Amino acid sequence: MSLMSSTTTTSSEDNNSRRFINNPNPQNRSQKRVTISEPLNKWSTTRRTTTTTTKRTTASDNNTTTRTAVLIAVDDDEDVNDEEDIDNHNEDNTSTTKRRLKLIADQSDDDDEESAIESTESDSLLKTGNSLAIKSKRRSRRKQSVYCCLCQSVSICMSAMVRLLFGKKQLKPRTVYVRGSDMFNDRTKQTSFPANIIRNQKYNILTFLPIVLFNQFKFFLNLYFLLMACSQFIPSLKVGYIYTYWAPLGFVLGVTLIREAVDDILRFKRDKAVNCQLYQKLTRDGPLAIHSSRIKVGDLIVVSKDQRVPADMVFLRTSEKNGACFVRTDQLDGETDWKLRLAVSATQTLDCDDNLFSLDAYIDAEEPRRDIHSFTGKFTVDSGNKEISLNIENTLWANTVIASGTAIGIVIYTGPETRSMMNNNEPRSKVGLLDYEVNSITKVLFAAVVLLALAMICLKGFNGPWYRYWFRFVLLFSYIIPISLRVNLEMGRVVYSYMIQRDMDIPGTLVRTTTIPEDLGRISYLLTDKTGTLTRNEMVFKKIHLGKISYGPEYFDELAALLRLSYAPQTAANYQTHKRDSSTTSTISFDPRQRQFHQRHARIDSYEVDRDSVIRVQQTVLAIALCHNVTPSYDNGSNPFFDSNDVSKPPIDSADTVSIPMLQRGITYQASSPDEVALVQWTEKMGLALVYRDLTTMKLRNPVGTIIGFDILQIFPFSSETKRMGIIVRDHKSNEIMFLLKGADTVMSTIIVYSDWLQEQCDTMARNGLRTLVVAKKTLSEEQYAEFEVRYSQAKCSMSDRNAKISAVLANLEKDLELLGLTGVEDRLQEGVATTLKGLQDAGIKLWMLTGDKLETAISIAKSSQLVKKMQEFYVFRPVKSRTEAHLELNNFHRKSDCPLIIRGEDLELCMKFYSTEFMELACQCPAVVCCRCSPTQKAEVVKLIQNRTGKRTLAVGDGGNDVSMIQTADVGVGIVGKEGQQASLAADFSILQFSHIYRLILLHGRYSYKRSATLSQFIIHRGLIISTLQAIFSSVFYFASVALYQGFLMIGYATIYTMFPVFSIVLDKDVSPRLVMRYPELYKLMKGRSLSYKTFFIWVLISIYQGGVIMYGAMLLFNDEFIHVVAITFTAVILTELLMLALTVRTWHWMMIVAELISLSTYLLTLIVAPQYFDEKFIQTRAFLWKVTLLTVVSCLPLYILKFVHRKIAPPSHSKLT
Repeated sequence: MSLMSSTTTTSSEDNNSRRFINNPNPQNRSQKRVTISEPLNKWSTTRRTTTTTTKRTTASDNNTTTRTAVLIAVDDDEDVNDEEDIDNHNEDNTSTTKRRLKLIADQSDDDDEESAIESTESDSLLKTGNSLAIKSKRRSRRKQSVYCCLCQSVSICMSAMVRLLFGKKQLKPRTVYVRGSDMFNDRTKQTSFPANIIRNQKYNILTFLPIVLFNQFKFFLNLYFLLMACSQFIPSLKVGYIYTYWAPLGFVLGVTLIREAVDDILRFKRDKAVNCQLYQKLTRDGPLAIHSSRIKVGDLIVVSKDQRVPADMVFLRTSEKNGACFVRTDQLDGETDWKLRLAVSATQTLDCDDNLFSLDAYIDAEEPRRDIHSFTGKFTVDSGNKEISLNIENTLWANTVIASGTAIGIVIYTGPETRSMMNNNEPRSKVGLLDYEVNSITKVLFAAVVLLALAMICLKGFNGPWYRYWFRFVLLFSYIIPISLRVNLEMGRVVYSYMIQRDMDIPGTLVRTTTIPEDLGRISYLLTDKTGTLTRNEMVFKKIHLGKISYGPEYFDELAALLRLSYAPQTAANYQTHKRDSSTTSTISFDPRQRQFHQRHARIDSYEVDRDSVIRVQQTVLAIALCHNVTPSYDNGSNPFFDSNDVSKPPIDSADTVSIPMLQRGITYQASSPDEVALVQWTEKMGLALVYRDLTTMKLRNPVGTIIGFDILQIFPFSSETKRMGIIVRDHKSNEIMFLLKGADTVMSTIIVYSDWLQEQCDTMARNGLRTLVVAKKTLSEEQYAEFEVRYSQAKCSMSDRNAKISAVLANLEKDLELLGLTGVEDRLQEGVATTLKGLQDAGIKLWMLTGDKLETAISIAKSSQLVKKMQEFYVFRPVKSRTEAHLELNNFHRKSDCPLIIRGEDLELCMKFYSTEFMELACQCPAVVCCRCSPTQKAEVVKLIQNRTGKRTLAVGDGGNDVSMIQTADVGVGIVGKEGQQASLAADFSILQFSHIYRLILLHGRYSYKRSATLSQFIIHRGLIISTLQAIFSSVFYFASVALYQGFLMIGYATIYTMFPVFSIVLDKDVSPRLVMRYPELYKLMKGRSLSYKTFFIWVLISIYQGGVIMYGAMLLFNDEFIHVVAITFTAVILTELLMLALTVRTWHWMMIVAELISLSTYLLTLIVAPQYFDEKFIQTRAFLWKVTLLTVVSCLPLYILKFVHRKIAPPSHSKLT
């Protein structure tokens, strides 16, 4: 129940106590009359109750709050007879009180409260003299009621404030009026829309510091050092100089703050540049230049060529005569193909732009959504007399770029409500497996610090403030957990990323996520798309089947001749039946030149070509040339066929040649799919070329050079749901209305008239690796089309369930189509795909191919790419339709789980629904898996199942927008910049130009990054362990005193200038030469996860304890009663030991490593000279100091060198045999 208070003004003559409670029944708007009697000096006889119901409605951005309150005012008058009054009003008063308690008290307290009231009123009937006690109880009850009302009112106010500040704004459909409409000012001024400001900053002045610090201290390592540093402000816990703890922590935080600040400042500058871009706004007084940030909903904006669209707009007018313009959407969806956008016909036909202000029109637009590929709207003109449907083709989304002409649009969404901003979700932050391993090791080190400090207290005894001593020991041993570890790893990853991007063998590679380069060396599963990833996405028309005969590339010239024949002047001899074979000439009556043409291209096996075959060729090629969304564009910007109104104009070029000289005019085809371009280019080679297209007209140039025209009546674009594309055209010459449709065989088989050869030929082409497309036709009468147009227009103008209504109308049209032909397009493999996949398999990586193509095509590509060996047995998962069938098929698959698996998307979905664990257990044992007919969602689900089932690292490769979900879900995502655009590349962690580059990226850079970071981590841990070992031995020898062995400056210098450069130079180390890594991929399989493990960690712990013990106990034996001599000897020996250990660890020397060693050694020697306060100046100049330091260093390092030499002789590494 919602209670809200409101202020109500009553007459000044009423001096009453007022209470505000909600109407218990909001649906009932009638006034309610409630009477409450209150005792003052005596019981009142006159009761005046005023009940007022107020309702306040406030309209704000998107919500309306209704507040209803009931005011109960009670006036208490003079005394009357007590007992009579109580008796008369006992029943009424009790019921009224119950009603009020129901409104203002919790349900659980109602019974107790009512019982108390009834008891009180019963007593008053028996004892009239106790009226004062009754008044006191009633007054107490009244105070309690007021208190409850106040508490609930405060609670309601707080809830409303929380909803206002943090509640998600409800997005609703809107109506936008064109400027100049009489209804505009009255309707739109009441609604406020967000400002058109682009803001990609992560912080502001107030939130920068808190958010950055929170993100840093949520890690255990940084939080631990923060607590240690803060403890130094407590005098009893102080063990050294404060800067020894705060300086390293401050350095880490400073680097992070500077990096985040620089990144956010750069984002601010980019946003400011975008927000300050100038645009022309059309007004009644003429064009007005305004900033992008000042654009509002309803503004008419002019966008010039190559200019960014500032907000989501409906496309009203364009300078292009055909009423259409192209836009580039690569910054929105990553696709590089230009998109065709159509202006609203009612505004495009206006004489000038100023007429927009005299137009009585408005736009009904759907609520803001994230879907960039659809839009539902309606353009209404003349107060509802005319309605025009709006869809995605009538929109200009923000961040797209006008590619041709000048566009005028009306703004419908601004700022955060634009499609671009709503899709700007931050992808999940990926954390490398090495970080998790280092974090677990850090926790082990923390436990070691706690236990070591506790051991020191146990040996010392629990005397005095032992807990204070324990904490001081924790501080002294805190160097076991090195704070510089995180900084060095981050800096190392920057170096790895730089090396990857500078590698000339994989040019164009970009690193977009610098936190996971080591994971490239831990990959166990690689999941890849097929089209555009393994293949080039360059479509080549390879085959066409016309029912009786099929044509391949070697017979396309013959097909072109038949097409020419169909358009040649009609003579009686043109359609005589003729027969061709390898030894006889054609019997058809061609001219001599044509007859020679056919003799040169005769087939070996004879067959007849009759009139029906010629007509079939002509109809099929014409259907392919018309059914598409391709638009021709010319380099000089002018179409030479635009002014051609005569469809029978003379030939432009000689009709003697099949090749179209139009290519010399600089024509390019623009389409949303490379398949479409491949089909149009093929029809051009056959002699039927697309030369012009606008909103309503399409013109083709036939083989004899004549321009033939068609009216475009309707277009049904291709979508992933329908898997087909259709168009209705009218022939200018014959007025014939044709409905042409092309699509996948799976959907077209139910639409066309039954054919006995279609399925067989589809399977044959698919086995040859071709992508099939079925072409069909239906001739419509004028009456049929008129009826369809009425129903289709009504469905398109519907604002609710538009897609369902359109599908219902199209279902009646898509019946009994005539099958014309079947086309096959080849998508060629990328260079080096086969060798790359074989090398990855040899490296122990299991390969999964996830594609949306049909089963036969997927199998063909899998074989040609060597994913599945040509003679290798593979298991094809049989189609299943129920849980029982899936269970039986899984049992069959269990017997052959050692061979590659081929499975369809629908079968995969059923298995994941009922037997996800069992299926993944079997599939993960397969050397390769091919999933065909796989949706983008299924791709991401497969990645998640592999991660959850195996716990191994996964890598996903793709090139299109349908691969983004898979790429972002995988541990490592790799995007290929291909024909489908940059959407996958922008969403990926690594961007490459071709699939073969992934071989070097994983096997070489992945290996080096992981090996280097593993060694770097363990060496930094060793550096902290050895110094803590010295401290522990020193404290145990000197009566367990919690005193620091080295002063603050030495400790800071030890972790920075004395050892930082040599230790960090490990990022340049190479355990194996790049030539061997690339030649022997098996080295990758031998390396996985072995460089950093608990085994290697404890080996370094033992080394640290040994070296620390040797140096400290040796110094104790050799020093001459001076404590400062111990400091000088041990610290110098530790520095030299670290430098020698680095030389022991490095496998391949780099000149920068030698420079780093010399710089560190020189810096320390310089410290001995310029900082005598830390050492005995006279002692370090004696021979005793030199030989003692040398002896300790040799004893600490020489045994390790000997052990390493013996180990390499007894158990040499696998790569040593290769050299």
